[in-house]
Amino acid sequence: MAKVWLVTGANSGFGRAFTEAAVAAGDLVVATARRPEALADLVAAHPEQVEALTLDVTDPAGITSVVADVVERHGRIDVLVNNAGRTHVGAAEETTDAELRELFELHFFGPVALVRAVLPHMRERRSGAIVQLSSMGGQMSFAGFSAYSGTKFALEGFSEALAHEAGPLGIKVLIVEPGAFRTSLFDNATASEEIADYTDTVGATRRMVATSDGSQSGDPAKAAAAVLTALAAEPTPLRLPLGSDGLDAVVAHIDAQRVEIAAWEKVARDTAFEASRRP
Repeated sequence: MAKVWLVTGANSGFGRAFTEAAVAAGDLVVATARRPEALADLVAAHPEQVEALTLDVTDPAGITSVVADVVERHGRIDVLVNNAGRTHVGAAEETTDAELRELFELHFFGPVALVRAVLPHMRERRSGAIVQLSSMGGQMSFAGFSAYSGTKFALEGFSEALAHEAGPLGIKVLIVEPGAFRTSLFDNATASEEIADYTDTVGATRRMVATSDGSQSGDPAKAAAAVLTALAAEPTPLRLPLGSDGLDAVVAHIDAQRVEIAAWEKVARDTAFEASRRP
């Protein structure tokens, strides 16, 4: 039976790759974007399988309306892909409240609203999958990515709890952690106003984001295929790092954490009340 997908940010990058992969699998995709006209070629090529709808994921009313419309017309949403996003570069001190809150609306509160909107329908059917596009930056962070990684850390924490809650109800949760893939993520990046003292640390990140778009090693089509493979697996993994760079970075980060924890294990354990002090 063909699945019904709801994909955000479907006009380019991973969103378009997910749409194309689902179509190739014989599924129907409701592809959303702020500018759905960018999906006209996919709709024209697959009129029975691709619908393009307008959706700004920072608009709660729009989310409610789109989910209700899709469920009313198609009866269900089998796969939600929270993909819409962008990069922001800036030191923690450089990043304004407005910049930080705007990024959280896009990367956290929007996806959370979509999850809440689809869950009642998935719970009723005891079936469904939620794909959360995070990043290797959802497991670690770098100078200049405090805001970006902060949103992804939040999304991953939310999603890990969600997996424990929804898994027993037949709903899968998959957190995808790509490394550098050839999408428009860097091309659409925003940046905070610079403070000179951070040039030596954040400057390298600014240059990387400004110059590497189009030369990333990862292929979004292969990433989409990997996600479909993971969704079909039993069990589906909770986290899926993608790309050799992303996988190596995540593993190295976990190893470094283990080393640091081991070095401080005695201090960490020596924090219990002494028997004589216990009430």
